[in-house]
Amino acid sequence: MTTEPPERVGVWLIGARGSVATTTVAGRAALAAGLHPPTGLVTAGPAFAGAGLPPLEQLVFGGHDTHPTPLPKRAEQLAEAGVLPHGLPLAVADDLARADAEIRPGGPQPDDPRTDEELVSAFAADITAFAAHNGLARTVVVHLASTEPVPAADDPRAPASALYAAAAIEAGCAYVNFTPATGMHAPGLAERAARAGLPHAGRDGKTGQTLLRAALAPMFAQRELAVRAWSGTNLLGGGDGATLADPRAAAAKNAGKARALADNLGDEPEGETHIDHVPALGDWKTAWDHVAFDGFLGTRMVLQTTWQGCDSALAAPLVLDLARLLARAHALGLSGPVPGLGFFFKDPDTPPPGLAEQHRELLALADRLAGRS
Repeated sequence: MTTEPPERVGVWLIGARGSVATTTVAGRAALAAGLHPPTGLVTAGPAFAGAGLPPLEQLVFGGHDTHPTPLPKRAEQLAEAGVLPHGLPLAVADDLARADAEIRPGGPQPDDPRTDEELVSAFAADITAFAAHNGLARTVVVHLASTEPVPAADDPRAPASALYAAAAIEAGCAYVNFTPATGMHAPGLAERAARAGLPHAGRDGKTGQTLLRAALAPMFAQRELAVRAWSGTNLLGGGDGATLADPRAAAAKNAGKARALADNLGDEPEGETHIDHVPALGDWKTAWDHVAFDGFLGTRMVLQTTWQGCDSALAAPLVLDLARLLARAHALGLSGPVPGLGFFFKDPDTPPPGLAEQHRELLALADRLAGRS
């Protein structure tokens, strides 16, 4: 008896030459070749055995980007910065070159004369051609572009993220919004995705400070400790740091951070989160939190935390997780926001808000995908 080979699945990255995308492509190649263990990859855990997720070696990458630097060069830059292991770009050079050959120009550029509808059609055509050329069973579109400012109410042009989300629907693809951008939250898009039978998940990947908040905030609520104020500061470099120097982009990012507190504590405590761009830090980030809370008889106490991490190394395995999970959900006919994927996001499409509860929902999804429930 012959066994059919696993289906090839496309992963179409918006922002395909950015740090997270480059780390994702290089990391997938390293794991598939057995060069490194799958540390940080949630779907590599035993709970997902038998869930029918596409194997890492069957993932094919392409995407849109406005930057010209090819993936092999970007990988070299990340290795020099300590984000990728020394020697990895050379070891996976062929995989990086193949993915780079599938990257198409993104947009809209400032001088682009095309309408929103024309851009959506062009983006969708790129994705469809990618799938046909590579003989893919299905494709998952993952939005990884730089943080998008909150759109102005009177802006005549739709946000770029909404154009890409619409293109994913037109191309018949599952969709992940790993950024705080509008994406599938643009008017009518979620409904269109549901009518088309397409699953989606978002938004804004939960990789560092908010991951910690989602774990700690329920602790205060469960122990009936009154949080008086929760303040935070982020120092980061790289392209995302430069983008977040724009107050409008920072506001979009901070909205998800605030939601993690409000949803878990019942309301949003006093305090603000500041984001400061420090170019010398590159792809590394330091996040401080200062939590002022009251205990028994009004005793005032403080919790302080420091998180130092590499955004790309934290995000890349989650991108692979989400691509695999959405591909499987699509294959099984799930549509709309997929329950259980809130575990990965600051501003999730589905409840609950607490990290422990979200993880239980994710494990329930694994059982569902495996046909165990």
